[in-house]
Amino acid sequence: MEERIQKAMALFKKGYNCSQSVCAAFADMYGYTEEQALRMSASFGGGIGRMRMTCGAACGMFILAGLETGCTDGEDRDGKEANYRLVQQLADKFVQRNGSLICAELLGLDKKKHDNPVPEMRSEAYYKKRPCVKTIEETARIWIEYLEARCPEK
Repeated sequence: MEERIQKAMALFKKGYNCSQSVCAAFADMYGYTEEQALRMSASFGGGIGRMRMTCGAACGMFILAGLETGCTDGEDRDGKEANYRLVQQLADKFVQRNGSLICAELLGLDKKKHDNPVPEMRSEAYYKKRPCVKTIEETARIWIEYLEARCPEK
């Protein structure tokens, strides 16, 4: 599973957003191509559409949680509860390891509204000032820990 963590980090370093990086690193486990995963998770980068709300890496993990436990029957209250319970557990672990679930807080940004849709250019300086690679690594580890606890290898 270590290769999936490395893949998530490498995707971010190739220019994909945090959500895409986490989601695409595990997509094949759920029957999705990398391209499909990149598209389905594209809107969640930058704290959802670069609004600096819920961290994109966490959102990518929550997409995976939906693929893992999401119900497909609108009347399935037990299924919804199981999925929401998993998302809340994952969110708690995310906060324990990263300090916040909020993108702006993770980046140390001002609390003012963030609505600039223009992504920053990626450069060495960009990667040095951002905790995103480490956050992506931790998020992928959280997901792997969930998978291993759910179905331990024999």
